[in-house]
Amino acid sequence: MGRVTYVEFDGTQRVVELADETSLMQGALANGVRGIDGDCGGCCACATCHVHVDPAWSGIVGPSSEIESELLQLSADVASDSRLACQIKMSPDLDGVVVHVPQFQQ
Repeated sequence: MGRVTYVEFDGTQRVVELADETSLMQGALANGVRGIDGDCGGCCACATCHVHVDPAWSGIVGPSSEIESELLQLSADVASDSRLACQIKMSPDLDGVVVHVPQFQQ
């Protein structure tokens, strides 16, 4: 189990406990985080779970895959800290991770 803090664009923070191997997208959907839609169900085929990884966590979360990067290019507000929440799985190393939901998804 680990904690993730989702920061919605208006500043609302939702701290959620997730089981290991649960994607941050699944956690967001299960807990009503605004702006995370997960239209493809988590198979890395859309970009409706785009998040910005807090700078303190970017090195631990790691970079996006090639296909993830390509999908992110179709999304607004893409930056070097952009990731798809469906591709980030909770692990003991990520306990306390913070992600921000982009404005355009609100």
